[in-house]
Amino acid sequence: MPDYIFESSWEVCNKVGGIYTVLSTRADTLQKKMKDRIIFIGPDCWKDNTCPYFEEEPGSFAPWIAAARAKGLKVRAGRWLVPGKPLALLVDYSPLFARKNEFYARMWEWYGVDSLHAYGDYDESSMFSLAAGMTVESFYHYYLSGKDKVVYQCNEWMTGMGMLYVRHEVPQIATIFTTHATSVGRSIAGNGKPLYQYFTAYNGDQMAGELNMQSKHSIEKQAALNADCFTTVSEITARECSQLLDKPVDVVLPNGFDNAFVPKGAAFTRKRTAARKKLLAVANALTGCPIDDNALIVSTSGRYEFRNKGIDVFIDAMVRLSRDTSLNRQVVAFIEVPAWVKEPRQDLKQRLAAGKPATEPLANPVVTHWLHEPGNDRVLTMLASLGFRNEDSSRVKIIFIPCYLTGNDGIVNISYYDVMTGNDLCIYPSYYEPWGYTPLEAVAFGVPCITTNLAGFGLWTRGEEGEGKSLESGALVVDRTDTNYNEVADTVEKAVCSYAAASAEKVKLSRRNAAKLSRQALWSKFITNYYQAYDFALKKAALRSTSLIKEQTLFN
Repeated sequence: MPDYIFESSWEVCNKVGGIYTVLSTRADTLQKKMKDRIIFIGPDCWKDNTCPYFEEEPGSFAPWIAAARAKGLKVRAGRWLVPGKPLALLVDYSPLFARKNEFYARMWEWYGVDSLHAYGDYDESSMFSLAAGMTVESFYHYYLSGKDKVVYQCNEWMTGMGMLYVRHEVPQIATIFTTHATSVGRSIAGNGKPLYQYFTAYNGDQMAGELNMQSKHSIEKQAALNADCFTTVSEITARECSQLLDKPVDVVLPNGFDNAFVPKGAAFTRKRTAARKKLLAVANALTGCPIDDNALIVSTSGRYEFRNKGIDVFIDAMVRLSRDTSLNRQVVAFIEVPAWVKEPRQDLKQRLAAGKPATEPLANPVVTHWLHEPGNDRVLTMLASLGFRNEDSSRVKIIFIPCYLTGNDGIVNISYYDVMTGNDLCIYPSYYEPWGYTPLEAVAFGVPCITTNLAGFGLWTRGEEGEGKSLESGALVVDRTDTNYNEVADTVEKAVCSYAAASAEKVKLSRRNAAKLSRQALWSKFITNYYQAYDFALKKAALRSTSLIKEQTLFN
């Protein structure tokens, strides 16, 4: 085990995606093992504003912070407000922009990193990454020495440049690079190209050029090649890394979960009752249709990757379900995906505040918040193209909640995990999903889910004996390929229709098995993979340090 672990990510104290959940739920397990010798590093996006996920401790590391500031490195120290409350350092990376070209030149000279084709978020990510690497370097030289076994773990291409900086400037520190999805693989899938049928024929460098993402691919590939330990989150992504990055992974680090904050017993029942009441009230206020208290509530959620996350399949399946004459129960289907949201709908807020059942639909009765450029939104345009408008005659209602459920969105005003308790079924028919935190979160809350064999979680579920065959097992894993879109949509539609008619005993069994499945994916089970990665990286760094000492001895 290392004496100290530093871990950086764009999502440390910055809740913008699934990696936040990976790190924040794992933190408590490592904090119990290492107690303040695990230090997370994130971007100081908040500056003078209050970060809701970070509690500053001005006295922590005060001498070092003052010394670092004197050299132009601005760092705030405190606690990440997640279970375990681990130490966190937020770095201000804005001063590094003035030296951007200098750093890019160094990366080209040291590792052949191509920054010439950079655009979009490349510069901002790289400057944060370098600031994080410099923070590790500064902390190491101030407090630590060659006697300490130190690991620096970086997540995704956004932190790769800083890892390479540490690898070059502080070679005695062991480095781990974790890709949660290759940038090229995600882009191939997101651009509508068949990823799996021609998988073994794809060349990562060639596709990066074709997709105009040479710089992101370059930093990701060089980080993979030069890390002491290269890791990813699932076997399906491990194959992708080997093919597209020309580097087999050293250790697979599946994403676990900490269910300590999942409410139990009466607390769960209270939250579930409150969530269902609010969700059904939103559906009624928006559509003007009466909604039964026993309506089946289903949802999909995650990042707004329309094809990759299977949002298109979800919509298609729900529209098909609305035309299924065998459906004998109301279904309310929520799409909880953050889009380019403008503001909460005031007309909807007023109806909800009135507290009276609505009898007439609002204009555009499918979306809870107004969007910027709604005509270009893929959820709204697909619903419109299918002619779906939440008519009173339809047993299925589709509601688009296009914002993060933080508890203060202006309409639902309940946090995502509390909303999760109100679901009866969650559906994630992914086409590209390296792991799949959303289905794992669902089963952790005892909500059965549908996922696919193209998701890391789906493959893992199938590896568990007897799992993934039906919703009664807690999770249904659907076979998906490049070409069977309609088959998947039909399978999802039929599964939901069948579950809507299931007996109370079968529903209880499904929910019980979902929770049971999630307990096989707790961090207490998966953390040993991380210990293996730390050991792998430290041994490699030790060999490098020994080699450097020998070289210095010979030179002297």
